Amino acid sequence: MQDVAAQVSQFVDLQLWHVIYLVFVGFVGGLVSGFIGSGGAFVLTPSMMSMGVPGIIAVASNMRHKFPKALVGAIKRAKFGHVDVKLGIIMGLSAEAGVFVGASVQQYVKQTLGDTGSSLYVSTALIIVLATVGTYVLLDAFKSMKLDRMGKAKEAEEEKPTRIALALRKIHIPGTMIYFKSINDRISFLITVPLGFATGFLAATIAVGGFIGVPSMIYLLGVPSLISSGTELVIAFLMGTIGTFKYAWHGFVDIRLAMLILLGSLFGVQLGAIGTTYVKGYMIKFVMGVIMLIILVSRATVVPVYLAQLGWISALSPQMVSLLKNVSFGINLLGLFVAAFIIFKNLIKGIYQEKRYRAHELAYKEGKIKG
Repeated sequence: MQDVAAQVSQFVDLQLWHVIYLVFVGFVGGLVSGFIGSGGAFVLTPSMMSMGVPGIIAVASNMRHKFPKALVGAIKRAKFGHVDVKLGIIMGLSAEAGVFVGASVQQYVKQTLGDTGSSLYVSTALIIVLATVGTYVLLDAFKSMKLDRMGKAKEAEEEKPTRIALALRKIHIPGTMIYFKSINDRISFLITVPLGFATGFLAATIAVGGFIGVPSMIYLLGVPSLISSGTELVIAFLMGTIGTFKYAWHGFVDIRLAMLILLGSLFGVQLGAIGTTYVKGYMIKFVMGVIMLIILVSRATVVPVYLAQLGWISALSPQMVSLLKNVSFGINLLGLFVAAFIIFKNLIKGIYQEKRYRAHELAYKEGKIKG
């Protein structure tokens, strides 16, 4: 009970602007989640930390809000045929093991270095993963865009399996081969185990499992972008359910943060899911890459503050600490607006083009136009 009481005393004091900000963060996180299927945690966790929430509490509260939102998104995406339920469940089961290990690591860091160490750990992990995955995904999106502009739209949208994916499919392990509709082929579930474990580990330590889950399904298994993003929501639901109970048992879940974010995200995730029906596959990668790199800069800006507070570098003046925190918050806020702008722009553009196409078809059938 003392451990729980100690954590409660460290929860942030919510003011009105905090409430408004968190609902907005949840809405944008929901948009991103429904659109790219990553769970939106790489937007939500840093956004909570930017307003002073300790790393471990941001991670735990994010996992608490994640599983009901992921369930809504998964059901919505499944209606559009964007979910491989079998793959999601199999990867989700191995992800549970990763969740337990990752949560233990996060708790150890918290006990050893306190809230500052936890925030530094989460920020550092985010920077490494964001830089690696974000850069790769963005470059791949630009490659597809170039092909589309060159008139090779079909080639840009085909999303052919990578050489690694084709090589992994050739590995036949008796008794472990499973057919997955999303790739129209069989693959050993033993190959999906480490991918699921890594997804769960990352989700429990920094609340971001989609960074591993979505790219691994796309580039290592050969699952199309739309289906991999939808399938990740199934995995996120399973991970969030178990992760929430583990963190809540130790008093790290701030239910206020979780509910405010969930309030906004339940609306955003449905709009985001609808948006995927109007965009090309590479646009999902583009949105994912852009947001990752913006959030990366936000987290990198505040790292010196954590290092100074731990005494690992020279102390910073109060003015410098305040400046770095404000800049980090501003960049994070910019990332939220950029994410919302790109998704809404593509959603509106897609709806407009579809209406024009239907109007043209109707006019053609009625004989008003030719061809």
